[in-house]
Amino acid sequence: MAAAAAGLSWRRVSSFTGPVPRSRHGHRAVAIRELLIIFGGGNEGIADELHVYNTVTNQWFLPAVRGDIPPGCAAHGFVCDGTRILVFGGMVEYGRYSNDLYELQASRWLWKKVKPQAPSNGSPPCPRLGHSFSLYGNKCYLFGGLANESEDSNNNVPRYLNDFYELELQHGSGVVGWSIPVTKGILPSPRESHTAIVYCRKDVGSPKMYIFGGMCGCRLNDLWELDIETMTWSRPETKGTVPLPRSLHTANVIGNKMYVFGGWVPQSAGGEISSHDGEWKCTGSFSYLNLDTTEWIGLISDCQEDKSNLFPGPRAGHCAVAVGTRLYIWSGRDGYRKAWNNQVCCKDLWYLDTEKPLAPSQVQLIRATTNSFQLKWDEVPTVEGYLLQLHADSPVPPVAGIPVTGVPETSVLSSQGGCSLHQNPQPLPSMPYPELKVDHPSQTNNLIPNNVQVSLSSNSLLKVEGKEKVAAPENKITQETMKNHTDATGFKESNAPSLLPVCTSSAQTSANVGELHDLDKQTVNPDASVSSTVSSTQTMVTQQAVKTESSSTNGAVVKDETSLTTFNSKSEAAETAYIMPSTRVSTGQTNDSHSSKTPQRPMAPVKARDRRWYDVGIFKNNSAVVSQFYLLPEETLNISNKMEGADVPDYRLLKKQDLFPGTVYRFRVAAINGCGVGPFSKISEFKTCIPGFPGAPSTVKITKSVDCIHLSWEPPASPSGNILEYSAYLAIRSTQLQENPSQLVFMRIYCGLKTSCIVTAAQLSNAHVDYTSRPAIVFRISAKNERGYGPATQVRWLQDMKTSGSK
Repeated sequence: MAAAAAGLSWRRVSSFTGPVPRSRHGHRAVAIRELLIIFGGGNEGIADELHVYNTVTNQWFLPAVRGDIPPGCAAHGFVCDGTRILVFGGMVEYGRYSNDLYELQASRWLWKKVKPQAPSNGSPPCPRLGHSFSLYGNKCYLFGGLANESEDSNNNVPRYLNDFYELELQHGSGVVGWSIPVTKGILPSPRESHTAIVYCRKDVGSPKMYIFGGMCGCRLNDLWELDIETMTWSRPETKGTVPLPRSLHTANVIGNKMYVFGGWVPQSAGGEISSHDGEWKCTGSFSYLNLDTTEWIGLISDCQEDKSNLFPGPRAGHCAVAVGTRLYIWSGRDGYRKAWNNQVCCKDLWYLDTEKPLAPSQVQLIRATTNSFQLKWDEVPTVEGYLLQLHADSPVPPVAGIPVTGVPETSVLSSQGGCSLHQNPQPLPSMPYPELKVDHPSQTNNLIPNNVQVSLSSNSLLKVEGKEKVAAPENKITQETMKNHTDATGFKESNAPSLLPVCTSSAQTSANVGELHDLDKQTVNPDASVSSTVSSTQTMVTQQAVKTESSSTNGAVVKDETSLTTFNSKSEAAETAYIMPSTRVSTGQTNDSHSSKTPQRPMAPVKARDRRWYDVGIFKNNSAVVSQFYLLPEETLNISNKMEGADVPDYRLLKKQDLFPGTVYRFRVAAINGCGVGPFSKISEFKTCIPGFPGAPSTVKITKSVDCIHLSWEPPASPSGNILEYSAYLAIRSTQLQENPSQLVFMRIYCGLKTSCIVTAAQLSNAHVDYTSRPAIVFRISAKNERGYGPATQVRWLQDMKTSGSK
């Protein structure tokens, strides 16, 4: 048990902003993406406010709710279906319970009281508290709870329930009605303050609902299973040590595990569990049930609860919410001395990463220069940072005084479609280097600075210390067309019909590489900041420009409008390997990290050319400006002799190497959370620019008319001479795509001096719709000077497939 607990890395959130809700118990919480939404509960009165916590920005806020605002309640049912929340029942004042049903549309913070139809074979649910209310598909399942038999709220006559109801929901908003399913098997015994979760294995089996524990005069630790397809109740046999009987605990499903934390448990006396009329206490014990093997695993036992600096202390009536693979716990009461005025509520917020983070997407290129890259990758939810590494095959700088001439042998552009655009010099000169250009790149990088200690615990938990603070990325959940500004919540303040994410990159980047939305007669400027909002006559650009396996090219000829640009691609994915990084860890104790061990990185057989992965750094956000990397000491290059867990160099002590022009670099990135460093992404390969070639065209705009679209752009910010012509390309359907879907095939649709062109309906009818992320038509535009063609700007024009037909 102690060994298992030592492997946990709980984090207490100590820095946050906004109006913090008062501590309480009996409240409920759900998650909508990165937002925790908390309602109800009580502590010196029942709370009726709706509180929201943004787990990315560490910010509390009170949304301006409207509509049929429900009264405050405690021990109620609270479930989330997309962006709507349903509230059922609960205690509205002492001795008075409710059976009202409310719906909250979180996209507009609009409350509505709904009145479901009564079941055809019985009465609707009676007023109650302490019931379970679980969602699966389009149905909510209500079980048990506590009712008051007395009509006088001051004369409480408790009755434990074990009735079972099904509530059918309408899509998006509203409900159909209650029904009483006909079940097989023996119903669980009456109870309240139990937990119920729904789990369905991905590979086999039907969805199951699991009920654990609760109160019926004495506390319970029995486990019940309901097969939702057959409506059959059963008592599954379990292995391992069953947690103590408890009520007012929480249970959350993450992966295939049901995590059970806290609650009221019987007070042990000399190893014996006291009877139902004996003493009882709050617990901080923590276990999980493997739902595939039905085996209980204890993580924190009652005897370890006093180590409250390492994990949450004992409590009951708290809330627990899963955000991805991270478990959050907030408030609850931590004691009860048989008098209401002596109960004490916790004020702390904790989280636990239950698994290592997934591999991020491939590194994507936003901008390349002669000696730097601006890169990004898709965010991984609930991570502390990212480790970025590069690989170079012994780059040799040009000899002083000898000009760099000629066309490089290969050009690498990791594009949305998984291809690389490279052409022979005749009849269209080669594109010598990839550059997805940012017109005004931010000078702010999110690299954790050198005078800041980067501390990784035994579980590789990232911590930032020192004078400089790295701000959490501002999180935005905005509409694709918006009229009003968004506040710190990330939700639109009013009139937003849904919660659709518009952009996935940091607000620090602004690029002409991205996704353009398909709206009639609208002009889209990809140069807009990704964190801003735009009017209803514009659309937002996202920065998902490159998100594929990296590839190299071996020549492709574009002769005229009817000929095709083809590619020979090679995947670098097989060359990914796990290698000890050149990351230095602080060995000092911190408030949030209780171990000073260096993180252990799994080792794998590597190829000779893979032995020289260099750290670029640890980044807080999912973007980086790379102009240097850290050189490893000579003795660390022989990784076969490196022991696991050995100290690795301190960044501040390492020499830095600048990037060279015209050089190919390979990149990979791994995410870091409280469980350690996750697996690396697939490898991307980019080339720094060669001096003298023009930059990429910028500020691409698309205006849609009835039978064509108008494509326009601005000249490169760095033309390096006179621009002789521009070429525009369209990704088209091809039999080669069927053979290798990762290879886009492009057709040149324009060549000339003008910075605009018309794309006809006939050309668009032949367009390939790329489904790598969201459906999009892909364009590329490049400029030519005396040296030849420069890099292409790639734009993904987002398509609404419901209206675009086969286009």
